[in-house]
Amino acid sequence: MDKRRGTERFCSSMTIFMIVLILAGCGSSIRGAGHGDGKDAVSGNDVPVSQDLFAMDTYMTVTAYGSNAQTAVDRAVREIRRLDGQLSTGDSGSEIFQLDRDGRGVLSEDGAYLVDRALGLYESTGGAFDITIYPVMDAWGFTDGTFKVPSRETLAGLLPLVDAGQIYLDKEKREITFGMEGMKIDLGGIAKGYTSGRIMDIFRDCGVESGLVNLGGNVQVLGAKPDGSLWRVAIQEPADADESLGIVSVRDRTVITSGGYERYFEEDGVTYHHIIDPETGYPADSGLSSVSVISEDGTLADGLSTSFFIMGLEEASAYWRAHSREFDMVLMTDSGQVYATEGIRDALSSEHEVTVITEGDGR
Repeated sequence: MDKRRGTERFCSSMTIFMIVLILAGCGSSIRGAGHGDGKDAVSGNDVPVSQDLFAMDTYMTVTAYGSNAQTAVDRAVREIRRLDGQLSTGDSGSEIFQLDRDGRGVLSEDGAYLVDRALGLYESTGGAFDITIYPVMDAWGFTDGTFKVPSRETLAGLLPLVDAGQIYLDKEKREITFGMEGMKIDLGGIAKGYTSGRIMDIFRDCGVESGLVNLGGNVQVLGAKPDGSLWRVAIQEPADADESLGIVSVRDRTVITSGGYERYFEEDGVTYHHIIDPETGYPADSGLSSVSVISEDGTLADGLSTSFFIMGLEEASAYWRAHSREFDMVLMTDSGQVYATEGIRDALSSEHEVTVITEGDGR
């Protein structure tokens, strides 16, 4: 039995798969010259400057086009490193590590913003998105790779700590306290979406009009491709890392996907994935195998993709109908059926038959 199977291997292969499909048709390689020298070594709008890195427990690629591309990429990489050090649960110097240790603290502007957004998602999703899930995630070994199935008694003892309603945030002072001893938070469910949005801000500040960031398969694009065509972002087929269930053509959007194939382990012939249902403490079993959320707001898309995987098709569809101007989504069920909201259907190409989710009562 290999308990580690599928964690880093799937992350790396999914990243490569997404990069190839995103850059297809650009007529240029993924890398530019002059990495890391702080100079704009590449000129022209059709040649990318790109840098790979490992941060936030995943493989990332930052790519920009244009005369200021190198400066933009260098700044973006520094921002990723800064946010990783600030928000990590495993770095003893991070504010989140210290908050989890002490049960109270004063957050940075980034940390306070993310906690506030997380609490909003907790309320709007009926608790499906809950950053206090960390103690349960730790019990499963998903925080450090020591995978194991916790006993029912262990989970019963930890579930009372999973309650974001017990987080008290003074937004003006950025002071935060936990209502129960032993509570801990993890912002990983929205941190990468927030980070990709920050990178888009940096690109714009540098005058970059075309670029993208791929954070472990979560993609955000700026503008269109240099030739004016739309970016083509692939959504991975859950059963095959080398295939896509569809390709979405977008500009100025983020495409964030959650699925049980991203991180998992096997024990006694049973597969356990990392998306834990806060209500049960066990991996979510909602009937969905893949959820992709497409939005201008990376933080929102990141949080909702996880939430919908827990909520399932019917609840996710109802949520979209109430917030249809904020995002679109593509869902695949365990039986292989694909659903897409009407706002993204025309931008989605897929060999699967696609059922359209409309704003009416039916789909």
